[in-house]
This record gives sequence, C-alpha cells and structure tokens, in this order.
Amino acid sequence: MNWKQLLSGKRLGIEAYHERKHERTNFQRDYDRLVFSSPFRRLQNKTQVFPLPGSVFVHNRLTHSMEVSCVGRSLGNNVSGGLMRKYPDEDISFSEIGSIVSAACLAHDMGNPPFGHSGERAITAYFKEGNGRRLEEKVRSEGGRWEDFANFEGNANTMRLLTHQFIGRRQGGFALTYSTLASIVKYPFASTYTTKGKFGFFQTEEDMYLRIVNELGIHEPHPGKAIFARYPLVYLVEAADDICYQIMDIEDAHKLRLLTSEETIQLMFQYFKGERLDGIHQTLKLVNDKNEQVAYLRSCIIGLLVDECTRVFLENEEQILTGQYDKPLIDGVNDLVKDAYKACSDVAYQKIYIANEVVDIELAGYHIFSSLIDLLMEAVMNPDRAYSKLLLNRIPQQYDIYATTIYGKIQCVLDYISGMTDIYALDLYRKITGMSLPAV
Repeated sequence: MNWKQLLSGKRLGIEAYHERKHERTNFQRDYDRLVFSSPFRRLQNKTQVFPLPGSVFVHNRLTHSMEVSCVGRSLGNNVSGGLMRKYPDEDISFSEIGSIVSAACLAHDMGNPPFGHSGERAITAYFKEGNGRRLEEKVRSEGGRWEDFANFEGNANTMRLLTHQFIGRRQGGFALTYSTLASIVKYPFASTYTTKGKFGFFQTEEDMYLRIVNELGIHEPHPGKAIFARYPLVYLVEAADDICYQIMDIEDAHKLRLLTSEETIQLMFQYFKGERLDGIHQTLKLVNDKNEQVAYLRSCIIGLLVDECTRVFLENEEQILTGQYDKPLIDGVNDLVKDAYKACSDVAYQKIYIANEVVDIELAGYHIFSSLIDLLMEAVMNPDRAYSKLLLNRIPQQYDIYATTIYGKIQCVLDYISGMTDIYALDLYRKITGMSLPAV
C-alpha cells in the first residue's frame, strides 16, 4: 500500500459530483457532517459501560466518542509529523491524517445498539440461542449470510449506517471520504471468516467496501475471500479507543466509588517511574481534591500512551503498509506501560464490568431486545395483519419494512433497533408490552 493512494479526499457515492471549493478540507467536512447528524446526537443517550442517567455523571457513547476523537487527532498529528520527516520530498497529504483519524474516531461507535456492548450480545444471543434460530434455514436458503446476525457486530453496523442508501436518502449514505470510511473498519473481513465474532461489514455492504479497497489500494492477501489488510489509519483509531475506554472506565469507577481514591491513584502511578513519577508527586501536592488528582493522572497517562502508540506506529510503518503488522498498537508499548495497562484491565474486569450496575444493564437489555425483535419480526413477516400494521407505523419510513427477503427483513428490524437510544428502547418496550400506557 502507498500513502499517496491511501489518503483520498474522494467521497463515496458522489464521485462524479464536482464540489465547490471550501476553506475546510473534505476530511474536516467529514468531521462536521458527523457532529451535526442525528445518529451522532443519539449517542448522548446510549450506555457506554455504566447505566444512564445517574446522580453522578459518567461517560455515555457521545462523550466517549468525543474523547476518542481528541486522542485520535493527537495520534494522527504525531504520526503525520513523523511521516513528513521520514518522507520530506514526497507530495503526500500527511498533514490531513489528524483530521481523518479524528473524524473516524467520532463515528466509530455510531452503529452500536443501546445498552452498551450488552446490546450487541443480546442481539447475537437472540439469533444464536433464542427465537431467531428458526430463521437460519430460511436466510441461508435464499443465499443470505446468517453469520451477520449470529455474530452481530457494532463495527459492521457503523459501516452500514454510514454507507447504506436508506429509503429517501442519498446515494453513499453520509457520502464520507473513502479514507475516513476505511479508517473505521477495524475488522476488514466478512462474518464468515470471523473467529471471535468480529467482522467489518455485512453482506449488503461488501460491494461498498470493495469499492473502498480498490480506490485506496488496500492490500488483499487472499483474493476472492473478502479478507483484507487493515487500512493503516485503523491502527490509530483503535489505539485512541483502547486508550480512552480503559482509562476513562477507571475514572468513572472512582466517581461511582467502585474503586477507592487510594486504589485508583496507586493503579495510575504504575505507569510512571523515576523523575517523571517524582514530578507527578510534586504536582499532586498542589491539589487536594481527589477527583482532580485522578483527572490529572488520567491526562498524564493519556499523553504517555499517545506518545508510545505513535512510536509503535512509526517504527512498524513499513510492516503496516505491507499488511504484515497484525496486532493493536497498545500491545507494542514498553514493558512498564504494558504492565500498568494490564493491571488496569484486570481491575476493570474484576471490579467494574461485573459490578451489579453493569450486569443489571445486560440482563435488562437481553429481555428488552428479545421482546422487541420478536414483536417486530412478527410484524415485518406478516405486514397485512391488523396488529402488524399498528406496530409497523412506529418504524420510520427510511427502513425497508417491505423487504422481499428474510435477510432484508431482519436487517430492517436491526436497523431500527440499533438506532434507538436506551430511553427510547425501554419506553417502546414498556408501551408495546402493556407495561406503560399514555395518560388518559
């Protein structure tokens, strides 16, 4: 792969359209286009890890995405500087990398359903273990890729949300640049090749991703198998996400008192040693507020991780371009940082992700999703029934409730459900199950 081809400002779906000149670059306009979109605004009412709302403000999908975008911009700018020094005579738009990565980071979770990652697991469970299993034979018999639903993946759904031409919408979906779209696909292969339930695009978006591959010259190590090398900037988007969710979950756990101040601060100290640690101790003496101390340590850690991930990317740039580098940048950081990061991960799994507040969300999400999918699937499968007509009136017109295939009908239901906020999903569940009625 070569950088000149990889950094393309061409927009998906409107390639032949000659846009007027703007002061902002196409990549900066990608960022603005995402910020002003309805799916992005809805992230404010989608769970990140802890339930919403609460007396203590913790991260939701919106604040997480904005923070990841900030970290991604820093990573991109650092890398662009390193590449410009490495290739000083090349006429390549390296200066745009920060804008591309920040836009991709902003969008990386837009396809995730309500209730955090438990929403993904609830959808997968419905088609693997629940009533959805009865549809497998029908989907396969018409040539549909059943694995798309049995391993439902928010990353693939983001690709669909951003590129699919929903009813009444323009070709190319959001019409983002090829480079921004490629930066979002963390798992560049079809669901039939997944080993851990992760994949990058549904069957319906495979041709769209092939267009991106051909435009940008993304390496295809196994031609014809829908398995591709990662687009280089994906590593920076992934690193920004890894940095933020790990560190911010620890800070949220401290605010919710799942971790004591002493536990949190000692955990964060592990990232530093020597003069750097001594300097941090001196700064902390100037601040008495424990939340401020934790926030200061968090900022120091993010800066450290940004520098380390930048180093790893630049040191492995040639392997990344040939498709031979195959692990997250966070795995390549120095041993001190790696051990500290692992310590945070261990604490997160031991004390955060199995906390009652988090598990309760997963339990509720499972039942809400199962009921909603059951009722909506029954309606789209039998649209002429009286109850079906009432229920289908709730689905926005952009979704294809009259799809001619079972695969298409399932996608319609999942498009609708995954776009819901936590509050909307819960409210709809209560209303259509009779648990809540409008005031008379």
